[in-house]
Amino acid sequence: MEDVLPAGLLELCALVGVPRERAREASQGFQKKVRSLPPLDPEVLSVFVPPFTSKDESQSTTTYCNNVNKTKRRSFRKKKERPKAENVKGLNVDHRVPDTEDISVPKDIDLVGLPELCFPGGLYISSESKEDHIHFLVFTDVCGNRTYGVVAQYYQPIQDGCIPANGQAHWESVQTGKAFACFVPFAVCVISRYPYFNALKDCLSCLLVHLRPFKDIDAEDHIKEFAAKLFLIPSPPPGPLHLIFNMKPLQIIIPSREDPDSPIIDLDLHLPLLCFKPKQVLQVMTCILTEQRIVFFSSDWALLTLVAECFMLYLHPLQWQHTFVPILSHQMLDFVMAPTSFLMGCHVDHFEEVSKEAEDLILININNGDITSSKLSERETEIPDVPLEAAEIFVKRVQSLQLHYDLELCHLTSGINLSELQMRRRAWHQKLNTEVQQITLQLIFNIFREVKDHLNYEHRVFNSEEFLKTRAPGDQPFYKKVLETYMFHSFLKARLNRRMDAFARLELSTQTEEDRLNLMLDSPRRPTMEKMASKRFNPQYMISRRMVISMPNLQDIKPQGNPIKNSSLRRAETERARKFSPKSVSMFRIPEVHFPLVSQCVHSYYTDFINHLSRTISNLPPDDSALLARYFYLRGLISLTEGKLLNALSDFQNLYKTDIRIFPTDLVRKMIEILPPSERSQADRKPELKRLISQVTEKQREMTKVDDHVKNFELPKTHMQLDDFVKRIQESGIVKDIETIHRLFDALTVGHQKQIDPETFRDFYNYWKETEAEVQEVNLPPTVIEYLDKNECVYKLSCSVKTTYGVGKIAMTQKRLFLLTEGGRPGYIEISTFRDIEEVKSTTVAFLVLRIPTLRIKTVSKKDIFEANLKTECDLWHLMVKEMWAGKKMSDDHKVTAGKIRSIQSSLWDFLIGHFSLSFLLTFLSGSSLYSSSTD
Repeated sequence: MEDVLPAGLLELCALVGVPRERAREASQGFQKKVRSLPPLDPEVLSVFVPPFTSKDESQSTTTYCNNVNKTKRRSFRKKKERPKAENVKGLNVDHRVPDTEDISVPKDIDLVGLPELCFPGGLYISSESKEDHIHFLVFTDVCGNRTYGVVAQYYQPIQDGCIPANGQAHWESVQTGKAFACFVPFAVCVISRYPYFNALKDCLSCLLVHLRPFKDIDAEDHIKEFAAKLFLIPSPPPGPLHLIFNMKPLQIIIPSREDPDSPIIDLDLHLPLLCFKPKQVLQVMTCILTEQRIVFFSSDWALLTLVAECFMLYLHPLQWQHTFVPILSHQMLDFVMAPTSFLMGCHVDHFEEVSKEAEDLILININNGDITSSKLSERETEIPDVPLEAAEIFVKRVQSLQLHYDLELCHLTSGINLSELQMRRRAWHQKLNTEVQQITLQLIFNIFREVKDHLNYEHRVFNSEEFLKTRAPGDQPFYKKVLETYMFHSFLKARLNRRMDAFARLELSTQTEEDRLNLMLDSPRRPTMEKMASKRFNPQYMISRRMVISMPNLQDIKPQGNPIKNSSLRRAETERARKFSPKSVSMFRIPEVHFPLVSQCVHSYYTDFINHLSRTISNLPPDDSALLARYFYLRGLISLTEGKLLNALSDFQNLYKTDIRIFPTDLVRKMIEILPPSERSQADRKPELKRLISQVTEKQREMTKVDDHVKNFELPKTHMQLDDFVKRIQESGIVKDIETIHRLFDALTVGHQKQIDPETFRDFYNYWKETEAEVQEVNLPPTVIEYLDKNECVYKLSCSVKTTYGVGKIAMTQKRLFLLTEGGRPGYIEISTFRDIEEVKSTTVAFLVLRIPTLRIKTVSKKDIFEANLKTECDLWHLMVKEMWAGKKMSDDHKVTAGKIRSIQSSLWDFLIGHFSLSFLLTFLSGSSLYSSSTD
């Protein structure tokens, strides 16, 4: 949402071309039949910026709006143009104004560099008229904010030199029998805060109808009226509502973004799929993900921007962080010598020149689909492959798309009018865009879905080394490069900040009900019985998990049980994505504005706009909250534009009841700041407005800077004192509780000075990971799972041992001990729940000349004592069972609530149960229990 609202479709409109004197000289060269004329330097001839109506006429209705709509602008002043004046570079103004006029231009728009971008191939006078054509621009300021331009070039005739009409920059045709000597190109450039490429292209196409040659028209008046009309068109709020307005002879549709975090998409996303094969598309995406120095080439200026923008959208929600100049004019070719990452575009005529003069560039030819690198560097730039299985899914789904509209038309009847044809093609494009979005989002999701398993949300740490170890060997070159980029770093920030973007929504849609429940509860780091039962045993999955287990249970969202490498999951997700259908969208027709330069007509237009919205709101059912919210939002904007602040606040307040996601907090805060005392007192007398003002004001006071840092986990390289040790242990995800870490520090430093060397920490960390991996591999048979509660997890599994119940493995959950018997059919024998234990003892039994360490457990419900010859594991199991028994006993003795039981046990389980290697090391190093007593 823009900081300055209401925001119109248009930010600025400029007419670019050549002044009279140079046009006259060029036409004389044509008359002398000079074979080749050099290109002319284009200039900004006129600039049209809002407001377009007189301040005196509209002062009563725009006072408040002007206060809200203030932005930093720099002023341009130009003397009045006269018929015989010398050529002056600058801006033309209306002759009805005084000799000087201040023209306020948005500060971040560079008019100096605009002319050569409007004519990137140069401005040449032609002996014959050429077809009008369009291309697109993207401007980026120093803060990374982008504005967008759409440029329409057209030709005007000159006869016997140029004949100025009323001193203005257009060429009037003389109705004689003489042929025109030459044609001069002009360009109209519309700059907007929003990437409405198709909509603005349609608008300019309608304008050019009125700027054709052989018509006695005033070009500037038509362009100014055109700009004024576009300024009155608002940008729709995010959600299921598009705007439509009449720009004769076309109906222009302004699409909304899907949600507040989604980009506006008003171009054909399938264009790169027509220019490149699917594997080449993956190569280009890899180049962008690895932040190479990229140059696109094409013979079509329009394709340069459109294809580059498509690739930016393919990577959403990842965002390109570097220089983005999709069109370079000939004078700007030196930009490709920049040493940092960039994405630029230039005409294919400069391909050889660029490839020879610059090194380490990725050269992408849109014309023929070739992807090469410049040859000046000693080593050829290697483009790693996208992870194999993600790539296979992408290629398969792209090949299933219907990319050719002509094939779609074969079974349809012929359209009988322009509007029907336009809407039919738009519906096809919208459906195809949705499919392409889903395919590319699924690709990004498949590539990065397991990143969350290696994030420590509390301490904002990413363990890149362990993440890389879990990748397939063939995929590691890709990940090694991507993990070093700014783009991936920003992606990590978004994950750690729990941003609910398209990636997060897709992740939620693929989670089970248990996973969603774990969003609100602390989830165990190990798979529950329900999770274990829901997935089939997959050896490839177990091998992947065995490679490394890193930083478990560091987020509230439980990791997905099935990995990306699971082929059955891949098929299921592919089918689910194919069945996705675009969301239904409503259209709201904006009223006609007939004279956008007359303030009274503009006021009438806004009145009609509000009335139309009010009628639509009254006709909607109350349960259609999504559409109601969008209409309230629009009516609030128009009321604000009209200076009706209380009405606007009331409409924005209604968003709390309908859809709070699109509530414009910054705008409402600015409105509150400029409320005059009389209207503020009226608002205070209305409970809903008073509450709204209070909420927005309080939110402003409570706003704190978001912690955006991301730290990459590394093993220590120097000796650690206690404070550094605490931080390292927490960042690694081994344990969170401070007191437990202090005890661990004391145990690891017994007999030494109070510091821990890097080697000890590394061995300790690696042993912990191995133990975690062993427990993650536990896969119980269905006959055993049915005896356990669905939320139970196996925390520890012993080696195969002899017990009084037979030979098998002892398993521990958070609730009980049981024996997994061995043999032809593994069975389940319950040893005891922790609550039923009466006594736990570590002893030895004699076997020939040996004394074998044995664990004895006496229970309340059974007369027989359970014995297990645990040998070297006996001390560890004795310690763990005692601690778990003590925790249960303490909760029963104090009659603690279930919530407090979880809280008390969390630190105990987090350390003792969740990390048995720690218990083992503590027992080994200190020879004592982890806690001073079982009731600590």
